[in-house]
Amino acid sequence: MKETNTLTDPSKLPLLNRLSPRQYEVLAYLAAGGWNTLFGIGLYALAYRLFGEKVHYLLLAVPVNIAAITNAFCCYKLFVFRTEGNWLREYLRCYLVYGGGSLAGMGLLWLFTELFGMSPAYANILGTAVVVTASYFGHKYFSFARRGTR
Repeated sequence: MKETNTLTDPSKLPLLNRLSPRQYEVLAYLAAGGWNTLFGIGLYALAYRLFGEKVHYLLLAVPVNIAAITNAFCCYKLFVFRTEGNWLREYLRCYLVYGGGSLAGMGLLWLFTELFGMSPAYANILGTAVVVTASYFGHKYFSFARRGTR
């Protein structure tokens, strides 16, 4: 009986090692997005618990969103797109993609609810799916674009 070597038999490699670079990037993007969602929700809950009696709940969202976008930027830069570009330029571009995504999400929520008669909950899910997909390409080809990919 012949023994297989884990270094030469792809079926013996861990899943992440068998992914193509594009598959890894998409999976890492979704994982980073999931982490960032939990981070933002948890940070807002903490801020509200600590300061909710003294600070309006909408004002609390400002520093929390800055922290969440900064967290997302670091995850995307270091683990998803793994770029070596200018940190400040990429950070500001990341903010533009997030701002555009936020506006698009609100617009899609209105469109799906008012024009197509969807319930707001389902409209939000569909709009989020569209924005997440568009944001991936926005970050890939704008925020973290490598030379020659723009």
